[in-house]
Amino acid sequence: DPDPSLVSQRDMEPEAAKDKDSFRNYTSGPLLDRVFATYKLMHTWQTVDFVRRKHAQFGGFSYKRMTVMEAVDMLDGLVDESDPDVDFPNSFHAFQTAEGIRKAHPDKDWFHLVGLLHDLGKVLALAGEPQWAVVGDTFPVGCRPQASVVFRDCTFQDNPDLQDPLYSTELGMYQPHCGLENVLMSWGHDEYMYRMMKFNKFALPPEAFYIIRFHSFYPWHKFGDYQQLCNEQDLAMLPWVQEFNKFDLYTKSSSLPDVAALRPYYQGLVDKYCPGILCW
Repeated sequence: DPDPSLVSQRDMEPEAAKDKDSFRNYTSGPLLDRVFATYKLMHTWQTVDFVRRKHAQFGGFSYKRMTVMEAVDMLDGLVDESDPDVDFPNSFHAFQTAEGIRKAHPDKDWFHLVGLLHDLGKVLALAGEPQWAVVGDTFPVGCRPQASVVFRDCTFQDNPDLQDPLYSTELGMYQPHCGLENVLMSWGHDEYMYRMMKFNKFALPPEAFYIIRFHSFYPWHKFGDYQQLCNEQDLAMLPWVQEFNKFDLYTKSSSLPDVAALRPYYQGLVDKYCPGILCW
């Protein structure tokens, strides 16, 4: 396949391509207090120990058994409290993202499905997990947060890992260029969904798993931080994550999709790549 970053911007919906500077505004807006409170809790409690405990807690995938579409329907009941751009249920955002990808990449049905799947790990918030342990931008734990992490300068003061002489250094507990696959990321819907897809043996290409796992890692894919941890595979996969991000971010709109009309197409993709009742 060609480098996805070369896809023309004109392939995006006109509404999606406009006013990009208005997205991800963390300095003002009606939702700012809610967003800041979520990140303050996240940056206080997301530690190496916390992340390892969550891997153990959810790694058996015994929370629930359901289909992909049942998980999509669950997101009707979730509004992401870390998102400054939307105040409507996450299920609509899933279809907005998927449809944006479908229009720009009509020949890559697996990529369309990634758009639908990417936030399904947020079902954790409906299982009783606090939103600061589910939503929002991700970052590596076990090393010093870098400059582009959202609200970095005013939210990490109470995080115990930053008092640790190893975890508070730039490399922290990692070796140079160890690869992101060997990095312990903050716990949330990205890592959970990636592991759930592996556990259930989704028949998707490696790019799909990578996009799901790192799509919320904005300090890396948008701002270029954490290069000291990246290896050649990460750099090769980066254009795919950046291509996905265009649709994850810029298709957000208060004009909601006709989910009933779209559902049969995406049910066909689910049947092809991840059918049946799955372990969550």
